[in-house]
Amino acid sequence: QMQLVQSGGGLVQAGGSLRLSCAASGRGFSSYSMAWWRQAPGKAREFVGAISWDGATTNYVDSVKGRFAISRDDAKNTGYLQMNSLKPEDTAVYYCALGYVLGPGNYVYWGQGTQVTVSS
Repeated sequence: QMQLVQSGGGLVQAGGSLRLSCAASGRGFSSYSMAWWRQAPGKAREFVGAISWDGATTNYVDSVKGRFAISRDDAKNTGYLQMNSLKPEDTAVYYCALGYVLGPGNYVYWGQGTQVTVSS
């Protein structure tokens, strides 16, 4: 059983940066791919991007390519979402997740979510 605890997030002006962290407790973190999803008010949850179990491959939705970067530190059982050049449309609750896919599929474990608000 894995538990994911998220940190980071908050309020930032458009053009600014934020980094989200996702710390995992339990065994096997390095066996999973890690993904980030987001959900804006009144909208469905959206896949943002993912990193493979070995960190060799990443996959991003077109709207964040070149602005967001996902990384992981298996020694710390932690994954990260670095968000640069933030836009108001990036405002959402962001979730990390662990699974066996590298796209918008089913994930096994989920974080609690953290609010990101981008002001114009």
